[in-house]
Amino acid sequence: MAQNVPPGTVAASDSNKNNNERAIAGRDSHSVSKRLQHELMTLMISMDKGISAFPDGDNLFKWVGTLTGPASTVYEGLSYRLSLEFPSSYPYAAPTVKFITSCFHPNVDLHGNICLDILKEKWSASYDVRAILLSIQSLLGEPNNDSPLNGHAAELWANQVAYKKHLLEHYKKANGESK
Repeated sequence: MAQNVPPGTVAASDSNKNNNERAIAGRDSHSVSKRLQHELMTLMISMDKGISAFPDGDNLFKWVGTLTGPASTVYEGLSYRLSLEFPSSYPYAAPTVKFITSCFHPNVDLHGNICLDILKEKWSASYDVRAILLSIQSLLGEPNNDSPLNGHAAELWANQVAYKKHLLEHYKKANGESK
């Protein structure tokens, strides 16, 4: 600081600044909560086939989603759980979305991370939970093999018979089902 200011004044202005930041964060948290409550209601009345999501307990910023594989794809009939974690800056920053159920797919790594542009560089505040789940559901049947996180799945994708065989073995093993 280049100014001659009594030390108590600086501390008071810092304290006021911190109080203002906390008040703004509280308002932001409230607006994010309202947005998430609205998205939950929209999702519940949407009647979209094969997708759902709900807060995980009382925490509105952590959800568990489910989706089923789209019809006429190798994923048809398979059900997956996902975690969705919303930052305090949502919807201006994308949520972190991961598969909880192990998913063998070219755009999903072994830890459940998903390579999907709308969750990264193409994120927009206009997206909502419904759009995210529908996009991931669509991705199951139409992977982007140009940017695979799972090279083995990307290689197998060209042979749908072999892919489905491996997928079902992986799914059963991951879910503790016997062959």
